[in-house]
Amino acid sequence: MFVDSHCHLDRLSDNTHAGDLAATLNAARAADVSQFLAIAVTLEDVPGLAAIAREHQDVVISAGLHPLHSAAKEPDVDDIVAAADQYGAVAIGESGLDYHYRDSVPVDIQHARFKRHLLAARELELPIVVHTREAKEDTLALLREYSDPKVGGVLHCFSEDLEMAREAVRLGFYISFSGMVTFANAASLREVARQIPLDRLLIETDSPYLAPVPHRGKPNQPAWVVQVAECIAEVRGISVDELAMQTTANFYHLFRSAVPEAPAKVREALNMAGLVN
Repeated sequence: MFVDSHCHLDRLSDNTHAGDLAATLNAARAADVSQFLAIAVTLEDVPGLAAIAREHQDVVISAGLHPLHSAAKEPDVDDIVAAADQYGAVAIGESGLDYHYRDSVPVDIQHARFKRHLLAARELELPIVVHTREAKEDTLALLREYSDPKVGGVLHCFSEDLEMAREAVRLGFYISFSGMVTFANAASLREVARQIPLDRLLIETDSPYLAPVPHRGKPNQPAWVVQVAECIAEVRGISVDELAMQTTANFYHLFRSAVPEAPAKVREALNMAGLVN
């Protein structure tokens, strides 16, 4: 069983199963993907994601504002808390820092926005989904100052170095790998995936972006998280089944609020394996 720990179900391509979300999720379920975390890009997205989650029991959601999206009004901590609380989010985010496109949203605004998300995550005791790109030192500095190590979060779609991954793990965070880990030019990223502790690893698609090999260049979809798992399992020299079970357990350890929504077969398997109490 696999979990897609980061997908944008409200932004999938119309070319994916003719734009039919139910068909897209069914294709993933047929590939043994048992849970989906649908990530908000703006707070305005949250009600729509909540509607998807009500329709599909194996979908849970986050609430937050992406670092690269302009906002007519910057949400304060209370706005983020209210959206997450009202719509039953299991995580805050995605939020963070992205210096690759720093002209989209100025760095000072990104910093203030990320800080507010971290404070909201602390207040609600929910994990935070962190977007970080070319902002290693500032991301880590803000995590050290404002994150709650007892709650933690995940550095999603990880693309940085092993040093950053290890420090994030020390701070109580998980590291999630997307289809990027399968790319031919991603040998250094595969080495990070090989070396970080297995009990701190997650897998994702970031659909509709970053489709893994052999689907690179196509709109991504949750079913293809299996290719991410296969790549990392090969790099680590373990079976895909072990990688799938451990990353599924890791997901529920981190996103505790998602456990009651987990499919019965998932809860039963994790309990039998002693991976989730």
